[in-house]
Amino acid sequence: MQVSLTGGDAIARLRTLLLDGGGLMARLAEADAQSDHLRGGELRPSPAGIAAAGPRAAGRRDEYELLVEAIYEGYLLHYGSPRVVLVPEADLRLLAGDRLYAIGLAMLVQLGDTVAVAELADTITLSALAQGAGSEKLADAVWEAGARAVGWGTSELHRRAKELVLAGDPGGIEAMRTSALAATTAP
Repeated sequence: MQVSLTGGDAIARLRTLLLDGGGLMARLAEADAQSDHLRGGELRPSPAGIAAAGPRAAGRRDEYELLVEAIYEGYLLHYGSPRVVLVPEADLRLLAGDRLYAIGLAMLVQLGDTVAVAELADTITLSALAQGAGSEKLADAVWEAGARAVGWGTSELHRRAKELVLAGDPGGIEAMRTSALAATTAP
């Protein structure tokens, strides 16, 4: 299964979902969604595409891609450059981000995947801690490993990586990167 590098289709579907929902979120949905995953000149895989490519998402790939895209867009509203929702005020950005977290997690609950709900809740928490510590690279590693755990399942290696990040251990970033790679090579 190929991993989406841009998440473009999921981004467009997220924008449509928000526009169809009406209200404030529809007014905040930007007409021209951006699918730019460039950081440091490198094209990065979309967390939504990573999660949807895994065997745990089989038969429901579109749903997983959309719900992870919603959650990731919420994260970007808090800490980065969102691609779908345009919010000029900082307070409203936080509220819109929280709303997108809720939309994505609610979609996941409807799929009955409580394991992935817990994994994405951990990803949200750990990436916020990384951002708070000023480590965007750690936050990126947390998102990649978290998306892989949603798509391929968690492991003891991933649980240990999360513990290291939570403890503020400098080895947390390498443990997250290793966890993300191991998830797709496991039998």
